[in-house]
Amino acid sequence: MVFNIKDSKKRRTKTDYPRQVKQIDNIWIPMSDGAKLAASIWLPEDAEDHPVPAILEYIPYRKGDFTAIRDSVRHPYFAGHGYASIRVDIRGSGNSDGILLDEYLQQEQDDALEVLDWICEQPWSTGSVGMIGKSWGGFNSLQVAARQHPALKAVITLCSTDDRFADDVHYRGGNILASDMLWWASTMFVYNARPQDPAIVGESWRENWLNRLEHTPPFVEEWMRHQRRDDYWKHGSVCEDYSDVKIPVFAVSGWQDGYTNAVFRMLENLPNESKGLIGPWAHEYPEVATPEPNIGFLQECLRWWDQWLKGMDTGIMDEPQLISWVQDSEKPQVTYDQRPGKWVGDDKWPSKNVTSQPIYLHDQKLSTQPETGDTIAVNGMQEHGFYNGVFCPFGQPGDLPADQRLENGKAVLFTSDPFEETTDLLGQPVFHADISSDQENAFIAVRVNDKAPTGESTMISWGMLNLNHIDSHEHPKALEPGKRYQIAVDLNVLGQQIPKGHMIEVALSPTYWPQAWPSPKPVTLTVYPGENTYLSLPVRTPQPEDETCADHFQVPETSPVIDKEVLRAEERTREVRHDLINGIWKLEDYSDEGERKLVTNGIEHGSKNKNTFMIQENDPLSATITCEWELKVGRDDWQTRIESFSEMTSDETTFYVINRMTAYENDEEIFQKEWKEEIPRDFS
Repeated sequence: MVFNIKDSKKRRTKTDYPRQVKQIDNIWIPMSDGAKLAASIWLPEDAEDHPVPAILEYIPYRKGDFTAIRDSVRHPYFAGHGYASIRVDIRGSGNSDGILLDEYLQQEQDDALEVLDWICEQPWSTGSVGMIGKSWGGFNSLQVAARQHPALKAVITLCSTDDRFADDVHYRGGNILASDMLWWASTMFVYNARPQDPAIVGESWRENWLNRLEHTPPFVEEWMRHQRRDDYWKHGSVCEDYSDVKIPVFAVSGWQDGYTNAVFRMLENLPNESKGLIGPWAHEYPEVATPEPNIGFLQECLRWWDQWLKGMDTGIMDEPQLISWVQDSEKPQVTYDQRPGKWVGDDKWPSKNVTSQPIYLHDQKLSTQPETGDTIAVNGMQEHGFYNGVFCPFGQPGDLPADQRLENGKAVLFTSDPFEETTDLLGQPVFHADISSDQENAFIAVRVNDKAPTGESTMISWGMLNLNHIDSHEHPKALEPGKRYQIAVDLNVLGQQIPKGHMIEVALSPTYWPQAWPSPKPVTLTVYPGENTYLSLPVRTPQPEDETCADHFQVPETSPVIDKEVLRAEERTREVRHDLINGIWKLEDYSDEGERKLVTNGIEHGSKNKNTFMIQENDPLSATITCEWELKVGRDDWQTRIESFSEMTSDETTFYVINRMTAYENDEEIFQKEWKEEIPRDFS
């Protein structure tokens, strides 16, 4: 994860605001059980004489150090335009009291309601509040909205989801998301174990730190105990009852983000005042995200807040419900600085401008009409998937899929004729098939590529389905070998132009490492061509009013980035290694996020992370993931360091998870502990 802000000559730095801003670096918000949450507040200097609405960001990523840089470009900006912008560390994170025991707990929501109560009681508050957040903060803003606090009037949710089982780092299509399950758990494992700042909490910091170290759980253990969509995942998934969310929601994402699917579902199901925005971006705020074009997103936020928190008619509700960036076709790159394309607007979603177009699979071809033919055997190579890119890019170099010609020979490939005219795609492709398996446990992975006339193959969508979950993610069951099943695999949404002369490729496989944990035994799927085996593409007809979207957004602008000193530069490597003699494949992903010193408070912080994904050819039980972290926080003669190691393996019946943590104070080891857990496989 990266909490830095990249420099850009195309982004304005704003220092002159309608209202002068003051910052409260730390203030304690008391909870009814005696705990205190740490908050920072930016607000107009005259807010007590002229009260203002409030904007709340409520996340666990430590306002005093790791998010201080990104907080500095956003919260003062809102304050200067007449809002109290409040950044709260949730219970168990940063300088707040307690231990963070898991994601999105009931306690987290309950605390948020008390924070809203506290805001309403302040002399500078009008009693109207909005919530904004990316990722974790986007999730909990939706969850808190569903609790219907009367002060909460509107939400801006970025890079989040309405369904925790469908669209998060744990499971995809009912499969264990091997690329992220352990990695994200190992991330939160070290993040949650960091100490409070002695300058803020005083002498109790060390006792509290040792308590966090001892009692912070490896989240992966609980996540792996719930391999189906049970009550654990339903909690915090607002899709369980969309009607609980009665306030307007502005849902924002990007085509590189891992959470874009949810924007379409939320527009279809949340209140009519809700809106959506999708750009070319990774998992980041649109005013600073890559790839370009960036937009004046903070200005869009102000229009949203002014509309719903100040009662001003800003015109934002007269615009299309969904504004999205349809990307031009580009040859494959693992990093894009820019993605050319065009903005388009749809008044409602589902859109009357989008129709479903089927293309049918047979004889390694894709056709507009169904054809029968020989059955198709789909065998798996365990090393299929190493060039898929990461599930949720943050904008680091090397995040994206490589040329899919590196993968296509490890799957069964179907190719269309060249397109006769340029075609825009917007929405969710769905793969339908008449299929059988030779094993009781199996999954299918589907890739969709844009193939250029010169041969390059650029992935534009992918998805997978645990075939044991055909009928239900909540009640999986064993397959009957040889029995034919009708399946529908939801693929990732896309906004993509396919030029005249280009082709579409569909690649099928029962393996997809390291995106999906391998099935217990090698699998052969059989696909039956005909009218039930096809890819449904969402084809959008361009509209004349799309032209008005081109000039919709203003130039990106932010408040100034706080002063910092770079102690160690960032570095990223991502390498696939193949041991030809032993048939072993490894992906080694190393991210040194650098080390910085914040001038404002003297805090020094940095992190290093190495993740290794290994598998041996023809052996699904060889799959192994290791995640290693080193994380530092300190100031002057107070220096702390945490090192962790996490590993996940399996046999035919059981997953084995190991976590180790070691902590140092001024280079002296003060804590070490190992956690081991065995968890039965549950159709995974």
